[in-house]
Amino acid sequence: MVKNHKKMTVGEIVKRFIFITIGAILMAVALEVFLVPNQIIDGGITGISIVLSAITPLKLGVFLFLINLPFLYVGYKQIGKTFAFSTLYGIIVLSLTTMYLHHFEPFTNEKILAVLFGGLILGLGVGLVIRFGGALDGTEIVAILLSKRLRIPVGQIIMIINVFIFITAGFVFGADSAMYSIFSYYIAAKMMDIVVEGLDESKSVTIISNEYEEISSAIMQRLGRSTTMIYAKGGYSQTDTQMIYCVVTRLEIAKLKTVVQEIDKNAFISIQNVADVLGGNAAKADIH
Repeated sequence: MVKNHKKMTVGEIVKRFIFITIGAILMAVALEVFLVPNQIIDGGITGISIVLSAITPLKLGVFLFLINLPFLYVGYKQIGKTFAFSTLYGIIVLSLTTMYLHHFEPFTNEKILAVLFGGLILGLGVGLVIRFGGALDGTEIVAILLSKRLRIPVGQIIMIINVFIFITAGFVFGADSAMYSIFSYYIAAKMMDIVVEGLDESKSVTIISNEYEEISSAIMQRLGRSTTMIYAKGGYSQTDTQMIYCVVTRLEIAKLKTVVQEIDKNAFISIQNVADVLGGNAAKADIH
Protein backbone atom coordinates (compact mmCIF):
# COMPACT_ATOMS: atom_id res chain seq x y z
CA MET A 1 0.00 0.00 0.00
CA VAL A 2 1.36 3.41 -0.99
CA LYS A 3 1.78 5.78 1.94
CA ASN A 4 0.34 9.28 1.81
CA HIS A 5 2.72 12.15 1.16
CA LYS A 6 4.25 13.33 4.43
CA LYS A 7 3.80 17.06 4.95
CA MET A 8 6.79 19.16 5.91
CA THR A 9 6.97 20.41 9.49
CA VAL A 10 7.01 24.14 10.25
CA GLY A 11 10.69 23.87 11.17
CA GLU A 12 11.54 22.20 7.85
CA ILE A 13 9.62 24.85 5.90
CA VAL A 14 11.35 27.70 7.75
CA LYS A 15 14.76 26.09 7.25
CA ARG A 16 14.08 25.62 3.53
CA PHE A 17 13.02 29.22 2.95
CA ILE A 18 15.88 30.65 5.04
CA PHE A 19 18.49 28.86 2.91
CA ILE A 20 16.68 29.62 -0.36
CA THR A 21 16.67 33.28 0.69
CA ILE A 22 20.40 33.19 1.44
CA GLY A 23 21.11 31.42 -1.86
CA ALA A 24 19.07 33.87 -3.93
CA ILE A 25 20.72 36.88 -2.24
CA LEU A 26 24.20 35.41 -2.85
CA MET A 27 23.38 34.93 -6.54
CA ALA A 28 22.13 38.52 -6.77
CA VAL A 29 25.34 39.79 -5.12
CA ALA A 30 27.47 37.76 -7.55
CA LEU A 31 25.57 39.16 -10.53
CA GLU A 32 25.21 42.83 -9.60
CA VAL A 33 28.40 43.41 -7.59
CA PHE A 34 30.88 41.22 -9.48
CA LEU A 35 29.80 39.88 -12.87
CA VAL A 36 27.38 42.22 -14.65
CA PRO A 37 29.34 45.47 -13.99
CA ASN A 38 32.35 43.76 -15.58
CA GLN A 39 30.29 42.53 -18.57
CA ILE A 40 30.55 38.89 -17.53
CA ILE A 41 27.44 36.75 -17.89
CA ASP A 42 26.14 33.44 -16.59
CA GLY A 43 24.58 30.64 -18.65
CA GLY A 44 20.92 29.76 -19.04
CA ILE A 45 18.01 32.12 -18.43
CA THR A 46 20.26 34.33 -16.31
CA GLY A 47 22.63 34.84 -19.25
CA ILE A 48 19.74 35.69 -21.57
CA SER A 49 18.42 38.16 -18.99
CA ILE A 50 21.82 39.87 -18.67
CA VAL A 51 22.10 40.27 -22.44
CA LEU A 52 18.54 41.66 -22.72
CA SER A 53 19.10 44.08 -19.84
CA ALA A 54 22.21 45.37 -21.64
CA ILE A 55 20.38 46.16 -24.88
CA THR A 56 17.10 47.43 -23.36
CA PRO A 57 16.27 50.01 -20.67
CA LEU A 58 14.72 47.37 -18.39
CA LYS A 59 16.63 46.15 -15.33
CA LEU A 60 18.05 42.66 -14.93
CA GLY A 61 15.60 41.73 -12.16
CA VAL A 62 12.61 42.29 -14.45
CA PHE A 63 13.90 39.83 -17.06
CA LEU A 64 14.94 37.27 -14.42
CA PHE A 65 11.37 37.22 -13.15
CA LEU A 66 9.46 37.42 -16.44
CA ILE A 67 11.50 34.88 -18.46
CA ASN A 68 11.47 32.31 -15.65
CA LEU A 69 7.71 32.57 -15.12
CA PRO A 70 6.65 30.16 -17.92
CA PHE A 71 8.99 27.50 -16.57
CA LEU A 72 7.37 27.64 -13.14
CA TYR A 73 4.22 26.11 -14.58
CA VAL A 74 6.28 23.41 -16.28
CA GLY A 75 8.12 22.75 -13.01
CA TYR A 76 4.79 22.54 -11.19
CA LYS A 77 3.55 19.89 -13.63
CA GLN A 78 6.79 17.94 -13.96
CA ILE A 79 8.27 18.08 -10.45
CA GLY A 80 5.57 19.22 -8.04
CA LYS A 81 3.92 22.00 -6.12
CA THR A 82 6.59 22.30 -3.42
CA PHE A 83 9.34 22.72 -6.02
CA ALA A 84 7.29 25.31 -7.95
CA PHE A 85 6.56 27.43 -4.88
CA SER A 86 10.16 27.19 -3.64
CA THR A 87 11.40 28.23 -7.09
CA LEU A 88 8.91 31.12 -7.34
CA TYR A 89 10.00 32.40 -3.93
CA GLY A 90 13.69 32.12 -4.86
CA ILE A 91 13.18 33.97 -8.17
CA ILE A 92 11.23 36.77 -6.45
CA VAL A 93 14.00 37.23 -3.86
CA LEU A 94 16.62 37.12 -6.63
CA SER A 95 14.78 39.68 -8.78
CA LEU A 96 14.14 42.12 -5.92
CA THR A 97 17.71 41.87 -4.62
CA THR A 98 19.21 42.52 -8.06
CA MET A 99 17.00 45.60 -8.41
CA TYR A 100 18.15 46.82 -4.99
CA LEU A 101 21.84 46.24 -5.77
CA HIS A 102 21.66 47.64 -9.31
CA HIS A 103 23.08 51.05 -8.43
CA PHE A 104 25.78 49.76 -6.08
CA GLU A 105 29.39 50.18 -7.15
CA PRO A 106 31.12 46.95 -8.29
CA PHE A 107 33.31 45.36 -5.64
CA THR A 108 36.18 45.14 -8.11
CA ASN A 109 36.90 46.28 -11.65
CA GLU A 110 39.57 43.64 -12.15
CA LYS A 111 37.97 41.06 -14.45
CA ILE A 112 40.00 38.09 -13.23
CA LEU A 113 38.94 38.75 -9.62
CA ALA A 114 35.34 39.27 -10.76
CA VAL A 115 35.40 35.92 -12.60
CA LEU A 116 36.85 34.06 -9.61
CA PHE A 117 34.83 35.55 -6.77
CA GLY A 118 31.69 36.10 -8.82
CA GLY A 119 31.76 32.48 -10.01
CA LEU A 120 32.33 31.13 -6.50
CA ILE A 121 29.55 33.20 -4.91
CA LEU A 122 27.18 32.45 -7.80
CA GLY A 123 27.79 28.70 -7.52
CA LEU A 124 27.36 28.81 -3.75
CA GLY A 125 24.03 30.63 -4.05
CA VAL A 126 22.59 28.41 -6.80
CA GLY A 127 23.83 25.29 -5.00
CA LEU A 128 22.08 26.27 -1.76
CA VAL A 129 18.78 26.84 -3.55
CA ILE A 130 18.98 23.49 -5.39
CA ARG A 131 20.00 21.64 -2.22
CA PHE A 132 16.93 22.94 -0.42
CA GLY A 133 14.44 22.06 -3.13
CA GLY A 134 14.24 25.03 -5.47
CA ALA A 135 15.82 26.46 -8.61
CA LEU A 136 16.73 29.89 -9.96
CA ASP A 137 16.92 29.10 -13.67
CA GLY A 138 14.43 27.41 -16.01
CA THR A 139 17.06 26.06 -18.40
CA GLU A 140 17.24 22.70 -16.64
CA ILE A 141 13.49 22.16 -16.99
CA VAL A 142 13.65 23.00 -20.72
CA ALA A 143 16.57 20.59 -21.15
CA ILE A 144 14.67 17.77 -19.45
CA LEU A 145 11.65 18.22 -21.74
CA LEU A 146 13.78 18.46 -24.90
CA SER A 147 15.79 15.43 -23.83
CA LYS A 148 12.63 13.29 -23.76
CA ARG A 149 11.66 14.35 -27.27
CA LEU A 150 15.05 14.47 -28.96
CA ARG A 151 16.71 11.56 -27.11
CA ILE A 152 19.71 13.76 -26.30
CA PRO A 153 21.28 13.81 -22.80
CA VAL A 154 20.22 16.73 -20.59
CA GLY A 155 23.83 17.86 -20.05
CA GLN A 156 24.45 18.14 -23.80
CA ILE A 157 21.30 20.21 -24.32
CA ILE A 158 22.30 22.63 -21.54
CA MET A 159 25.76 22.90 -23.08
CA ILE A 160 24.31 23.64 -26.54
CA ILE A 161 21.98 26.31 -25.12
CA ASN A 162 24.85 27.95 -23.25
CA VAL A 163 27.10 27.92 -26.32
CA PHE A 164 24.53 30.04 -28.18
CA ILE A 165 24.18 32.34 -25.16
CA PHE A 166 27.93 32.90 -24.87
CA ILE A 167 28.23 33.49 -28.64
CA THR A 168 25.48 36.12 -28.36
CA ALA A 169 27.32 37.66 -25.40
CA GLY A 170 30.39 37.88 -27.61
CA PHE A 171 28.49 40.08 -30.08
CA VAL A 172 26.99 42.26 -27.33
CA PHE A 173 29.92 42.61 -24.89
CA GLY A 174 32.89 41.54 -27.01
CA ALA A 175 34.88 38.32 -27.39
CA ASP A 176 36.93 38.91 -24.23
CA SER A 177 33.82 39.14 -22.06
CA ALA A 178 32.42 35.96 -23.62
CA MET A 179 35.61 34.06 -22.80
CA TYR A 180 35.66 35.42 -19.24
CA SER A 181 32.02 34.35 -18.93
CA ILE A 182 32.83 30.77 -19.88
CA PHE A 183 35.41 30.53 -17.09
CA SER A 184 33.02 32.12 -14.61
CA TYR A 185 30.30 29.66 -15.60
CA TYR A 186 32.69 26.73 -15.14
CA ILE A 187 33.73 27.91 -11.66
CA ALA A 188 30.09 28.43 -10.66
CA ALA A 189 29.14 24.95 -11.92
CA LYS A 190 31.94 23.30 -9.93
CA MET A 191 31.07 25.25 -6.79
CA MET A 192 27.41 24.34 -7.21
CA ASP A 193 28.33 20.63 -7.41
CA ILE A 194 30.32 20.91 -4.17
CA VAL A 195 27.40 22.55 -2.35
CA VAL A 196 24.77 20.14 -3.69
CA GLU A 197 26.79 16.92 -3.34
CA GLY A 198 29.01 17.90 -0.40
CA LEU A 199 32.76 18.07 0.04
CA ASP A 200 32.93 14.50 1.33
CA GLU A 201 32.33 12.94 -2.09
CA SER A 202 31.36 9.27 -1.94
CA LYS A 203 32.20 6.43 -4.29
CA SER A 204 30.37 3.13 -4.69
CA VAL A 205 32.62 0.13 -5.26
CA THR A 206 31.71 -3.26 -6.72
CA ILE A 207 34.27 -6.06 -6.36
CA ILE A 208 34.15 -9.49 -8.01
CA SER A 209 36.58 -12.08 -6.71
CA ASN A 210 36.68 -15.72 -5.63
CA GLU A 211 38.12 -14.48 -2.33
CA TYR A 212 35.00 -12.46 -1.55
CA GLU A 213 34.73 -13.51 2.10
CA GLU A 214 38.33 -12.55 2.97
CA ILE A 215 38.08 -9.27 1.00
CA SER A 216 34.80 -8.34 2.66
CA SER A 217 36.26 -9.00 6.10
CA ALA A 218 39.41 -6.99 5.31
CA ILE A 219 37.39 -3.96 4.12
CA MET A 220 35.35 -3.96 7.32
CA GLN A 221 38.41 -4.36 9.57
CA ARG A 222 40.93 -2.13 7.79
CA LEU A 223 38.65 0.60 6.39
CA GLY A 224 35.83 0.45 8.92
CA ARG A 225 33.24 0.24 6.12
CA SER A 226 30.33 -2.17 6.02
CA THR A 227 29.90 -4.31 2.92
CA THR A 228 26.98 -6.01 1.19
CA MET A 229 27.23 -9.40 -0.51
CA ILE A 230 25.21 -9.70 -3.72
CA TYR A 231 24.56 -13.03 -5.44
CA ALA A 232 26.02 -13.22 -8.94
CA LYS A 233 26.58 -15.80 -11.67
CA GLY A 234 29.42 -15.80 -14.17
CA GLY A 235 28.24 -15.23 -17.72
CA TYR A 236 30.94 -17.42 -19.24
CA SER A 237 31.75 -19.88 -16.47
CA GLN A 238 28.16 -20.11 -15.20
CA THR A 239 29.55 -20.50 -11.67
CA ASP A 240 27.82 -18.99 -8.66
CA THR A 241 29.71 -16.31 -6.73
CA GLN A 242 29.20 -13.24 -4.52
CA MET A 243 29.82 -9.60 -5.45
CA ILE A 244 30.96 -7.19 -2.77
CA TYR A 245 29.33 -3.76 -2.69
CA CYS A 246 30.40 -0.90 -0.43
CA VAL A 247 30.46 2.90 -0.27
CA VAL A 248 33.65 4.78 0.66
CA THR A 249 34.97 8.33 0.39
CA ARG A 250 37.26 9.34 -2.47
CA LEU A 251 40.15 9.53 0.01
CA GLU A 252 39.71 5.85 0.87
CA ILE A 253 39.77 4.57 -2.71
CA ALA A 254 43.55 4.07 -2.87
CA LYS A 255 43.60 2.13 0.40
CA LEU A 256 40.65 -0.02 -0.70
CA LYS A 257 42.44 -0.96 -3.93
CA THR A 258 45.53 -1.91 -1.94
CA VAL A 259 43.51 -4.06 0.48
CA VAL A 260 41.74 -5.90 -2.35
CA GLN A 261 44.85 -6.47 -4.49
CA GLU A 262 46.82 -7.78 -1.53
CA ILE A 263 44.30 -10.60 -1.29
CA ASP A 264 43.51 -11.09 -5.00
CA LYS A 265 45.57 -9.33 -7.68
CA ASN A 266 43.07 -10.42 -10.35
CA ALA A 267 40.00 -9.07 -8.55
CA PHE A 268 37.61 -7.00 -10.70
CA ILE A 269 36.99 -3.56 -9.13
CA SER A 270 34.39 -1.12 -10.48
CA ILE A 271 34.17 2.39 -8.98
CA GLN A 272 31.31 4.85 -9.57
CA ASN A 273 30.49 8.34 -8.33
CA VAL A 274 27.69 8.65 -5.79
CA ALA A 275 25.69 11.89 -5.63
CA ASP A 276 24.44 11.33 -2.07
CA VAL A 277 24.23 8.67 0.63
CA LEU A 278 21.21 8.43 2.93
CA GLY A 279 20.11 5.88 5.51
CA GLY A 280 21.52 2.44 6.16
CA ASN A 281 24.72 1.77 8.06
CA ALA A 282 26.82 4.28 6.13
CA ALA A 283 28.74 5.58 9.13
CA LYS A 284 32.42 4.68 9.37
CA ALA A 285 33.27 2.21 12.12
CA ASP A 286 36.42 2.32 14.25
CA ILE A 287 39.48 0.76 12.63
CA HIS A 288 41.53 -1.67 14.69
